[in-house]
Amino acid sequence: MSDEHTSRVVVIGLGRFGSSLAMELTARGSEVLGIDSDPKIVQRYADELTHAVVADTTDADVMRQLGVHQFRRAVVGIGTDLEASILTTALLVDFEIPDIWAKAISRQHGRILERIGAHHVVLPEHDMGERVAHLVTGRMLDYIEFEDDYAMVKTRAPEEAVGRPLGESRLRSKYGVTVVGVKRPGEGFTYATADTVVYRDDVLIVAGLTAAVERVADLT
Repeated sequence: MSDEHTSRVVVIGLGRFGSSLAMELTARGSEVLGIDSDPKIVQRYADELTHAVVADTTDADVMRQLGVHQFRRAVVGIGTDLEASILTTALLVDFEIPDIWAKAISRQHGRILERIGAHHVVLPEHDMGERVAHLVTGRMLDYIEFEDDYAMVKTRAPEEAVGRPLGESRLRSKYGVTVVGVKRPGEGFTYATADTVVYRDDVLIVAGLTAAVERVADLT
């Protein structure tokens, strides 16, 4: 079945990050080809993934035999072996795979992966540490940072917005943020409008530049 009819992903490197991702993709209905150089690891996931094989992912001929060049989505989850990570990513770029995700263990590693052509670079430990640091301070209930210093936070309603429609509280003009959604106790999230009145126990989803959303969270 082609990519037009099913989601096919090749996950290279079945360590903690790669295996967790591969299992989640499989659970979500994707066809997953998992590749690792360690036979014991491959055997562990042989019955869990669509396909799991032992291979040297830096060998172009081997990768072609496995049909990797036909995939449209690839994830390089190789962590500690920097040479294998870089060479494997470069090979996927040579295959002209249109959507390549690569795990980096440091910012320098990430910059190299970007320069050789990875479309998305993930730093799991750094990103999770940064997210948890925001949550530990207690100002935010959840935090997601995107590219270009843009973030979305889940936070309690700031005092100056309580009891007023969002249009009157002027959070957007004053702080440069947009309130995307509002959740009342016992209810689900609803999209926010200028007429949405904010109450004391409401939880808000606020989007904007990282510094701006942090400033709003500090108001709570």
